[in-house]
Amino acid sequence: QVQLVESGGGLVQPGGSLRLSCAVSESIFSFNVMGWYRQVPGNQRELVASHPRFGSRRYSDSVQGRFIISRDNAKNTVDLQMNSLKPEDTGVYYCNGERVMPSGSKLDYWGQGTQVTVSS
Repeated sequence: QVQLVESGGGLVQPGGSLRLSCAVSESIFSFNVMGWYRQVPGNQRELVASHPRFGSRRYSDSVQGRFIISRDNAKNTVDLQMNSLKPEDTGVYYCNGERVMPSGSKLDYWGQGTQVTVSS
């Protein structure tokens, strides 16, 4: 069974930086898209950044220019560098991997999440 394990969350002051890392138990080259999502209590999980196997990285408007997603197919890791953090970046961050099955259907895999709190 595929496992995704996040690390790197914590408490940081506004304007600071954090780097999240997601270690995947299988080759991430087999995933069509790797991404990071954020969830705050009472809200749906929202996409923060995505990195397809082929193609351009994408970011939500709220993090564009501040966050960078990177994908290392050799190490089977996906990182999220978060800079100029704001209180509204607070939430639980989840690593996601999407596979496209031979039938064409999509299958999502999730990590357990890591808490990021931006506060002074």
